[in-house]
Amino acid sequence: MTALAGENIAFIGLGLMGRPMALNLEKAGAKLTVTTRNPETLNMFEDLGIETAPTPADAAANADIVIICVADTDAVENVLMGEDGVLDGLEEDTIVIDMGTTGVDATRRFADAIEDAGGEWLDAPVSGGTTGAQNGTLSIMVGGEADIFQRVERIFRVMGNRVTHVGQAGAGQIAKAANQMIVGITIAAVAESFSMAEEAGVDIASLREALTGGFADSTILQQHGKRMIERNFEPGGKARTQRKDLYQALEFSESDLGLELPMTRLTMELFDELIDMGGGDLDHSALIKVYEED
Repeated sequence: MTALAGENIAFIGLGLMGRPMALNLEKAGAKLTVTTRNPETLNMFEDLGIETAPTPADAAANADIVIICVADTDAVENVLMGEDGVLDGLEEDTIVIDMGTTGVDATRRFADAIEDAGGEWLDAPVSGGTTGAQNGTLSIMVGGEADIFQRVERIFRVMGNRVTHVGQAGAGQIAKAANQMIVGITIAAVAESFSMAEEAGVDIASLREALTGGFADSTILQQHGKRMIERNFEPGGKARTQRKDLYQALEFSESDLGLELPMTRLTMELFDELIDMGGGDLDHSALIKVYEED
């Protein structure tokens, strides 16, 4: 597969999501240089014959495109602006793409810094979990200049099957905030309805089957509902990450827009309970445990 032949890409961050995303780019023929904090992961990529770099600056130095997929806003800032960060190795006209879930205000600040250094910026957070990352079926929401999006769209389409340009810098992160609000609130709704039904003596596997195909059906019901039934909480998306994303949505909405988001706040508080119970590193579908405790 040579769909990306000729593309020179640095990929920074090889965690649950970044690792399969990077591997899909390599399989598609991209010339890849990777770096991450975990030396074992770097060794794994070296064993596959993929070039590695010791720092983000080294990875970015000869790349045309730099993709960042790290845990949170602070991690993105460190990758970009910390010691041996991307800005230390950035060449003019390099396109920097943040594919993590990052605060909106910080994203706009990062975009300005990259553009001031002569580069181009896109924020392109994803939805679809580790399954989507492995299968190349992520949904990708892109903010930034339309012509820069068009330049790299074929790269996105190796990693995702629904790729949408939603506006200027920061718009991708606003779309992701909306996504995470819907995901978190729907997980809570499924967990709460399952808890009610089970308490009333209804088999929740049968309930899920009955709801599938009706107005209550959703990817959350199908995938996360199944996890709840099977007690499979191996993380596709961690509960603490879901909580972080809900907090970012609240922070942006309240401070920048003056909007209250009561359902989002309540859902975040439920995830706080799960984290306090020791479930922060479980899949976010483990929220059902909060109802079982009650």
